[in-house]
Amino acid sequence: MIDEQILIRALDLALSQGATYAEVRFQEDVSDYLMMRNGKVLSLTTSIARGIGIRVLVGGALGFAATDRLDRDSVETTVREAISRARSVSPLMKTPIEFDESRVGRASFEVIPKVSFENLGVEERVELGRETYKAVSRAIKEARLSVLTFSIRTHTQKKLIVNSDGAYVRSIVPRIYVWVNFVEHVPEKGTIQRHIDFGASGGSEWLKEWRVVDEVTQEATNLEKVLTKGIEPPKEEVDVVVGSEIVGLVVHESAGHPMEADRILGREAAQAGESYVKPEMIGKYVVGNEFATVIEDPTIPGSNGFYLYDDEGVTARPRYLYKEGLLYEPLHNRHTAKLFGTLSNGAARAMNYASEPIIRMSNTYLKPGDMSFEELIEDIKLGVYMKSYMEWNIDDIRWNQRYVGLESYLIVDGEITNPVRNPVLEVTTKSFYSKISGAGKQLVFYPGTCGKGEPSQGVPVWYGGPDVRLSKVKLGVAL
Repeated sequence: MIDEQILIRALDLALSQGATYAEVRFQEDVSDYLMMRNGKVLSLTTSIARGIGIRVLVGGALGFAATDRLDRDSVETTVREAISRARSVSPLMKTPIEFDESRVGRASFEVIPKVSFENLGVEERVELGRETYKAVSRAIKEARLSVLTFSIRTHTQKKLIVNSDGAYVRSIVPRIYVWVNFVEHVPEKGTIQRHIDFGASGGSEWLKEWRVVDEVTQEATNLEKVLTKGIEPPKEEVDVVVGSEIVGLVVHESAGHPMEADRILGREAAQAGESYVKPEMIGKYVVGNEFATVIEDPTIPGSNGFYLYDDEGVTARPRYLYKEGLLYEPLHNRHTAKLFGTLSNGAARAMNYASEPIIRMSNTYLKPGDMSFEELIEDIKLGVYMKSYMEWNIDDIRWNQRYVGLESYLIVDGEITNPVRNPVLEVTTKSFYSKISGAGKQLVFYPGTCGKGEPSQGVPVWYGGPDVRLSKVKLGVAL
């Protein structure tokens, strides 16, 4: 990985130069990426980002600097640059930055692939892309497949983190992704488009579990029916069953982001957005009913957002953002935890060596209930099942939101019937979590890359949940 003495020397130098806290993180990200369109290869690339990020606390101000040159002189120059940046900001600090007293770890963890990426050659990756294109082309009958893009990426991330509070955390996490996007077209009906993501930590064994060709083909067939036979949603208030994909997106956007402590404190206002949550609301404000428990857990084996220690060396654990409708626990790093009078819950992550650790989500989901899908819909006289989405948006404080259904169906007398085209679910955060009248027992996750910060950082996450039923909702229709 790297000679740890390089990091130890950098740590010692930072402390000798006046830092009251110092953190040195080596990070290496290696990716292989294949992109295809309509069964033909467009690009095949390998990228390597390797370097050291150094963060110091001097005079109540944080300074950060990074280098991709790992010789002794370059690393020492980077230490001095981080010290200089902190010193230059220190006189401007109205409130000095302090860290909490969280215990930090000395540990090593690694995700061991069942099937190594070395066993997944270029030929196998290309063949999977070609099979997917051919299978979808054969499956749809009335529509025309305008385009299908296919991408596959393998990514291995290695880290070694040391800090002046005693942290020593070494980790290796491989991840694999597949993305498929296709567009179907019928001249008199228009077009329908779908983007399908697969992603997890581990090795090539995930390709067998995902059954990419079958899954994409089934979606393409279903969406052809929506495009050619879809009807408008009911105009009156109806019960709506929201699929796990939409539920996962809702909790990521309307629970995960607004419960990031830096957003709550206004740190993110000019960068990635604000939050409806205020510090005094934690533990007091009720945003939903007993079904509204949203959990954030980086320790789920195989998850896209997996880690066991964050980039400040704090042990990761599940965090309950909303607990039976109550605003319960924000995501913290060691600085925000100090401000809230608590301890960090291990939410500091950096995208790469050149990025500073900031508060991030990992795997965010709505707690499942105990109902089967059949039980969710059995007593619905007239309703809509929105299984997936085509577009969405949410306001800056994460309160007002809108989701346009993609694969959707009419529910009549407890049965799934005609496909429904372009139903629109418009809700507030409180109304969504308050209207849940039933939750399925099957927990399903979906991968994503969550963007945040300035400069922007993208980190791997899962979001998910069960199917849920919302009572008495008036749907719109996207034209």
